[in-house]
Amino acid sequence: METLGPDAPTLCAGWTTRDLAAHLIMRERRYDAAPGIMLRALRGHAEHVRLALAERPYPDLLAMVRNPPWWSWSALPPLDNATNTIEFFIHHEDVRRGRPDWAPRELDPDLEAALWRRIKGLAKLHLRRVPAAVVLNAPGYGETTAGRGGPDVRVTGSPGELTMFISGRQRSARVQLTGPEPVVGKLRTARLGL
Repeated sequence: METLGPDAPTLCAGWTTRDLAAHLIMRERRYDAAPGIMLRALRGHAEHVRLALAERPYPDLLAMVRNPPWWSWSALPPLDNATNTIEFFIHHEDVRRGRPDWAPRELDPDLEAALWRRIKGLAKLHLRRVPAAVVLNAPGYGETTAGRGGPDVRVTGSPGELTMFISGRQRSARVQLTGPEPVVGKLRTARLGL
């Protein structure tokens, strides 16, 4: 975010790096608005708060992202790891992959392992509406199955790429899909994530 500046595009439709920074700050600091990220009935308030935060000077936004308050989830390492590992990985990649010239990167094996540990549980939530048995295969890490059942679809990739895939970033995820073409086609464009 710092390198690209406040107006760089991201994978989050219509959001720049400034918008994404405001989202992260709202999530960490504005517990009155954060539920609106997931609850449709509260989205209006969340969006109002996010837009107000986005008006702050960009260096201030970056400082707030880097330094969460002592009373936030990030202040407690177990909660920080449980709630932010995937969130910050996905949004970091949203910024990286929002540019036309992005290239895959090799992740640290410890980060890949941490993502895999979390993705196994998140897959059940993120893929719950998919009318198939979606097998997520991370060579060297294992596999897990999610979805409502039906034909098998196999999604193979690294834990980082599988994380991007199940979070609704299918177009930018470097994964291989195999299975019946109509189901694979639907999975490529399905609304995944929360």
